[in-house]
Amino acid sequence: MIRIAIVEDEIIYQEQLIEYLHRFEKERGETIEIKAFSDGDEIVENYKAEFDIILMDVQMRFMDGMSAAEEIRKSDPVVVIIFITNAAQYAIKGYAVDALDYVLKPISYFQFSERLNRAVDRMKKRETNFITIRLKGGGVQRLQVSDIYYIESQGHKLVFSTKEGEFVGTGTMKELEKELSSDHFFRSNKGYLINLEHVEGMNESCAVVRGENLLVSRNKRKPFMEALSNYWGEVIK
Repeated sequence: MIRIAIVEDEIIYQEQLIEYLHRFEKERGETIEIKAFSDGDEIVENYKAEFDIILMDVQMRFMDGMSAAEEIRKSDPVVVIIFITNAAQYAIKGYAVDALDYVLKPISYFQFSERLNRAVDRMKKRETNFITIRLKGGGVQRLQVSDIYYIESQGHKLVFSTKEGEFVGTGTMKELEKELSSDHFFRSNKGYLINLEHVEGMNESCAVVRGENLLVSRNKRKPFMEALSNYWGEVIK
């Protein structure tokens, strides 16, 4: 079952999204549970991490979608957020709250289903994708790939920065880069392998990952930005 929240203050769009979700449910053979909210403050109040996907309108009367997403991210770093908006410039700011994508109004079913397919694929991949690492002191550790923020090479050891803390393993960056090549990881320089899922933004020479500045070498900057742009699903200017 996929649990989806719709946060939309215009009833015409709320009903359209519900209709599209039922159509998507039949076409993809999924079971979808839908809960609708009429404003950002409604979903934020007493929020529980119970949804897989949130379809979030950007402009609402009491609490806008960006503010609501910021509050939700404080307690739920996993839920997939897709913004619904009249203007693309609002949605481009969505990387700050790790939004997957955005849908422009008026909403076409093709555009909507394309984004939703991507969201469901990310959600299911997150549930099933794990790697097992060899620990420096002996033994092994199983890590969910989406929980890895970045991997740092420190001499003959690899430091995994994750949701659960740091793990020190053995192996080579080359091996890991190959193993994680299909999981949106990017080698920003000799020392870092970064999970694009957790990149919050870019400054002049660094990727910002969970508040940390990780160096992107000069020759890697352009391909890194292209990879990040493709991951976010929008052009970075």
